[in-house]
Amino acid sequence: MENPFKKILFNEEVPKVLKEKVINDISLIKLSIDLADLFVVKYPNTVGEFLNTEKNPIKNDEDEDKEIDKNKI
Repeated sequence: MENPFKKILFNEEVPKVLKEKVINDISLIKLSIDLADLFVVKYPNTVGEFLNTEKNPIKNDEDEDKEIDKNKI
């Protein structure tokens, strides 16, 4: 396959087809990076924080009601 950039002269405009191909390739690379970031970095962090209840205990309404009752006594 011949390099299409070598066909471009300095005084000429880049063909629209070539521009579209380059933009599509860049968009595909950006999408791939975003998906990798989502599933490799953010998803494991979210699951880890969700399962780590010792550092961040989840309080429900009953626990808050019990604390209020203790303060009244």
